[in-house]
Amino acid sequence: MLTALVERARNGDEDAFTQLVDLDGDRCYAIAYRILRDVERAKDAVQQAFLLAWRELPRLREPERFQVWLYRLLVNACYEEARRHRRWTAHVRVLPVEGPSAPDSIVSVDDRDALERAFRRLSPEHRAVFVMHHYAGLPLAAIAEVAGVPLGTVKSRLHHSIRNLRAALGSDAHVASVEVKTA
Repeated sequence: MLTALVERARNGDEDAFTQLVDLDGDRCYAIAYRILRDVERAKDAVQQAFLLAWRELPRLREPERFQVWLYRLLVNACYEEARRHRRWTAHVRVLPVEGPSAPDSIVSVDDRDALERAFRRLSPEHRAVFVMHHYAGLPLAAIAEVAGVPLGTVKSRLHHSIRNLRAALGSDAHVASVEVKTA
């Protein structure tokens, strides 16, 4: 059924393309959000990926590989969005915000915040590999195709992203325990 929709969309059928967007839109947004960690930038990346998909769809040689091809467009759109955001924020200074004086009693919120900080320390390329493997469930070979890099690079990025996430979470836990002891 998906291949038939892709074929119809390749021939200019807007309704077929709309159905493809409906089928993959939420998943693409979820992937983009997990890579970019920002709602608006994720929406922009997804929109850019679907726009490019519509434009380039007639050139897709293997309609059965539509999803992998779309994910590749999406990951590249995320990379471009991250570069654009980095250029824009290069000269923005973050001001410290005073937090609550007592530790938060809701541990899950703290854990989520620590995970968010750890994810932001990863490059978009490392986040993309991590998200494609652990969230989208793609095999490493498919991720290599989506990212346009060799399989060894995917394995390396996955290894380094896991190691860096663990280190960041560990250092956040250490800092939090030191802050509690000194308070």
